[in-house]
Amino acid sequence: MKNLANCKPTEFLVQTNKIRKYAEKWLTVTGIPDIRKNVPSVKEGQTKEERKKELEEAAKENLRKIFDAIMEDHPQETVELMGLMCFVEPEDVDNHPMSFYLESVSEILNDEAVLGFFTSLVNLGQRGILTV
Repeated sequence: MKNLANCKPTEFLVQTNKIRKYAEKWLTVTGIPDIRKNVPSVKEGQTKEERKKELEEAAKENLRKIFDAIMEDHPQETVELMGLMCFVEPEDVDNHPMSFYLESVSEILNDEAVLGFFTSLVNLGQRGILTV
């Protein structure tokens, strides 16, 4: 099965750019950036331990909300993003079983070079360098 971890270099670059554009739309539609902003403010007299516990609880709640957003509220957009990692166009995602996507995404996530490349893109995106 073809995916970002086993494609030709030129295919990788073109497809990665498609994914970058789609991911920006996906983040907006799912509301993930807004969910991630949910951080409790520091309370007067709060100890470091209390603050740490509060931040951990907020992170858990944010993660639950993100999972709800990507898997329950916007499953179509999420599988379309996974499909792009496997060179499957959005209109064709339902023509493959979920195991196809899970195996491909697992292969991609286990490829250090590909994962490092995406991590670098995320870092650049957070700095506002990469936009559509």
